[in-house]
Amino acid sequence: MGSTGFDTPTRRLLLKAGFPLIFLPVVAGAGRRPLRISLLGQSLIKTDLRRIGWQGLGEFRRILAGRDLVFTDLETVIGGPLAGRSTRPADSEVLHVAEPEVIDCLQAIGVNIVATSNNHAWDLDTGGIVSTIEALRARGLAFAGTGRDLAQASAPGVAGRVALVAAAAGAIRDGAAATATRPGVNELRREPDGALVAADVERYLGAIRFAATGGATVIAYLHNHYWEPRKSDTPAWQRDLARRAVDAGAATFVAHGVPELQGMEFHRGAPLFHGLSSFIFQSEKPDGAYGPEAWQSAIAELDLVDGRVAATRLVPVQLDARGLVHEGRRVRGSPRLASAASARSVAERLEALSDRLGASARFGPPQQSRRGGWTVKVDPS
Repeated sequence: MGSTGFDTPTRRLLLKAGFPLIFLPVVAGAGRRPLRISLLGQSLIKTDLRRIGWQGLGEFRRILAGRDLVFTDLETVIGGPLAGRSTRPADSEVLHVAEPEVIDCLQAIGVNIVATSNNHAWDLDTGGIVSTIEALRARGLAFAGTGRDLAQASAPGVAGRVALVAAAAGAIRDGAAATATRPGVNELRREPDGALVAADVERYLGAIRFAATGGATVIAYLHNHYWEPRKSDTPAWQRDLARRAVDAGAATFVAHGVPELQGMEFHRGAPLFHGLSSFIFQSEKPDGAYGPEAWQSAIAELDLVDGRVAATRLVPVQLDARGLVHEGRRVRGSPRLASAASARSVAERLEALSDRLGASARFGPPQQSRRGGWTVKVDPS
């Protein structure tokens, strides 16, 4: 084969994972409708929302209907016979384990690809990594960010014409990262001076180049737990990584990890969503552990033509901070489309956070959508 224009180690790694060199045709967009992508906040889901009379089910089915790709981060490990023992205390408020039916709940509203690279993927040890992978595969749900070895964990997940490259940085405990012989997470490590390990970054960027060269529209994803003292601030290194991801061929960059919104910006016309907060947030931490910002979120709607984002909209979302008791457990963090007042609050917060990043994004006023809820149009400045 001829040169692919990027590092040989990454190319060999992805080919080892069974990922083909050319996997999608490059098709011009003339005369075709845009590719429609929706990016949700992270989904910390331990109880199937359909079991508790979730009023938002119909709302989100309606606004996500007709989208070609609907993405979220599955911040939950799936139990089952393959799973190992808990790597956290059994009564830990941050043990995130669920039955496979939570995947069905996400699919019921249209989710068709998820990231699995996060700090909870290893909550049931290495067996939990495998158990989650098998549950996703059994349901035909595309994913990226974990695998049976580093080659698979680094490889893009593919849904239609879209490829997802996913990694995690921070709070990945010893034993959780994928290696050449061990299942785990695609981890981006840090050097003692705080810089990301160059080989890890090149593996991440190389996977983006690999997928883009093959004709895919690429989403670059990061689950980040290297937080700044003020959680709403975006680290400079993350901003740099996002730009490099776009330079490598990604159409957009999206991050989770911080349980609240962060700002967005544009690079070469590509939107960079540095923190979309939570779409579902079934936290069991005590009241007051999080401020009101943790219960606000947004869905990013992208329309792409010829692999480039032609339109960007945000759909404000409000989560239920009080919750209800179901089968002896308090279930909080169920999402609904934001009301008019809540939509204005989300839009104003996102605009203020984005201004901190240099005002490269111009926000329109919230407008009522024919599909329900409110939308905010966002353009490069």
